[in-house]
Amino acid sequence: MPSILKSLRLAADPNRLRLLLLLEQEELSVAELQEVLGKGQSQISTNLAQLKQVGLVDDRRTGKNAFYRLNLPSDVMDLLRAAASEIPQAEQDREALRLVLRKRQDKMRRYFDELAGKFGRQYVPGRSWKGIAEALLKLLPPMVIADLGAGEGTIAQLMAQRAKKVIAIDNSEKMVEFGAELARKHGIGNLEYRLGDLEDVPIRSGTVDLAFLSQALHHAPHPERAIAETWRILKPGGRIAILDLNRHQFEQAREMYADIWLGFTELELEQYLKAAGFQKLETAIVHREQEAPYFETILVIGEKPGA
Repeated sequence: MPSILKSLRLAADPNRLRLLLLLEQEELSVAELQEVLGKGQSQISTNLAQLKQVGLVDDRRTGKNAFYRLNLPSDVMDLLRAAASEIPQAEQDREALRLVLRKRQDKMRRYFDELAGKFGRQYVPGRSWKGIAEALLKLLPPMVIADLGAGEGTIAQLMAQRAKKVIAIDNSEKMVEFGAELARKHGIGNLEYRLGDLEDVPIRSGTVDLAFLSQALHHAPHPERAIAETWRILKPGGRIAILDLNRHQFEQAREMYADIWLGFTELELEQYLKAAGFQKLETAIVHREQEAPYFETILVIGEKPGA
């Protein structure tokens, strides 16, 4: 029988205790533990091997994958749970685990990724992404929409077809002039361009139904301030929709695209929205590029309570 003192010493290490607390909730693979903890594969595998050696965890093989599970009596687990209050990352780990488990169960998401990849490979007269997008936009109720970080305003112009009003905000004077000229040229009277910053939006508080940020947040020096600004301008019951890059390591993006942040994780975006007060949060990876650097796009939706 392994030494009780050795087992306790191993379990007392904060990193190994975080592993045990996660495995109490769910049987997990090394890759899933990596995603939750943000640690390297080697470090996690070493810790699991040590815990397995003293009998604190077991593993189960499924093909090429190994899933680890807890092997502790309930009274010992009660002791470890009590120690969890001294682990500052424990709550964040629980939130990250929730997202990982949702991804595991979301088989439909992978199916729709494959389905979307097939769209357009075979020619069908009249079928296009543009046609589908415009059809879906027509189904939206008339709203006041803020397109934050709008650029030249291509999306804003599409949304204006149905919206009561669209306010397109960008911090580039040339972009604002270009977009405003396009709106005048095409007679889009319900589309207004304003020069402004994501962290200081020139829109009155509580006047917007939908705040939309498409590939804009990773240009904000302080993303949490930009999210707080969307909260301010939204009416009670208003919604925020963010499309942005999943966290990546393509450092050249800073130079090529003036990106400040190399994307965000779903958990980070959820935390920003929760901190601002948003509820009914939904996140999903909605697009994966097939060529290097294989950018992924996250969609995050939240609602300002009070309607």
